[in-house]
Amino acid sequence: MNKIVSGFIAGTLVSAVAYTSLFYLNNWLTSHLAYGLGVSWIYLPAGLRLFLTLIFGLPAALGISVASSLISYFGEFPAEFTTCIGVGLISGFAPYLAKIFVLSNLKISSDLSNLSLPKLAICTLIYSALSAGLHQWWFSIRGLDETGSLNHFMVMFIGDVLGTILLVGLIKVTLDLLRPSKPA
Repeated sequence: MNKIVSGFIAGTLVSAVAYTSLFYLNNWLTSHLAYGLGVSWIYLPAGLRLFLTLIFGLPAALGISVASSLISYFGEFPAEFTTCIGVGLISGFAPYLAKIFVLSNLKISSDLSNLSLPKLAICTLIYSALSAGLHQWWFSIRGLDETGSLNHFMVMFIGDVLGTILLVGLIKVTLDLLRPSKPA
């Protein structure tokens, strides 16, 4: 197997496992902050979805899509295959579409070397709006009664933004702690 294929598979698997793990951890930590089906005031996996797609690209989008589809199918969503596949595709490809939009419009290099805090903030807002909008649109189309409203959109948008900020902050603090300290 060549390096490209093995890298693609590794990125897909790492993304699926990481997303699934953080999804269940987030569920455990923030279950009291749930607003409705698939909607929470703080959603840490949103930050991971963005982070993984910024790093791995398409393999991350695919891994997240598969993981999210399975989580939806075996979780709280109605066990209806089409609905769960749609949720998965939106979960995986909303951050990927945001990445494509941001890379092409904000002049961010493909290796993210010039990704600044303001550009990351714009990327987070675009991704959160896209994800919340597409999810609520899909929930409406699929007839999930308590979802698909403007209120659910706003809570999901806020939850995605807060989750992304918290996760990125946690990653930054962790990296700072792991960095060797400079002698005084």
